[in-house]
Amino acid sequence: MTADDPEVSVLIVDDNRTVRRGIRLRLENARGIRVAGEASNGQDAVVLARAERVDVVLMDLHMPGMDGIEATRRITADRGDRCRVVLLTSEVSDAFLVDALEAGASGYLVKGHDSDQLLPVIRGAAAGTATISPLVAPRLLRELREARPAPADPAQLELLTAAERRVVGLLSSGVTSNDDIARHLCVSVNTVRTQTAAALRKLHLDDRTQLALWGARNGLDRRNP
Repeated sequence: MTADDPEVSVLIVDDNRTVRRGIRLRLENARGIRVAGEASNGQDAVVLARAERVDVVLMDLHMPGMDGIEATRRITADRGDRCRVVLLTSEVSDAFLVDALEAGASGYLVKGHDSDQLLPVIRGAAAGTATISPLVAPRLLRELREARPAPADPAQLELLTAAERRVVGLLSSGVTSNDDIARHLCVSVNTVRTQTAAALRKLHLDDRTQLALWGARNGLDRRNP
């Protein structure tokens, strides 16, 4: 992050005061991030997200009254792309992940497991990038494989080089780390980053999550890299 990057305002939503305090302390020490407020339930989150015009909401899932899914749905319907919602929960469930994405969430992180990714995910969400925890991403991809629609445009596969298809194939099979993909293919991490960026550009996709889903729909997860 550079000094020219805009400040990201964040709303912390969790019914556990201790959790909110811990997140606030971490964010307040991060450059370029401003904590705009806190909420302990979904209804207050909707009101504050609108009033404070925040960029990113860190949303718990299970809260009294309005839960995180319904609050996410209302915030994204109200503010659209002007506010991104990232679910931060201890729930590891296919159903909740799908519900969150359908409600308009731009990310799904698992408490404890993804704590080191919190700051880059917040910045990425503000920039329009979606992130799904590696702990739950393979579950979503397996669900897609079980009910895979026919590829919308098979000719798109020809846009990618063989090396790019191998990278996308691993990504869509649930190998989400650049380091792990590099080890599987015996290439450098920089090569993986370059090939991922090239695939995103050629397919006009916004982020790695969309690329993984595209790969699963087009059968790249079943090909031997």
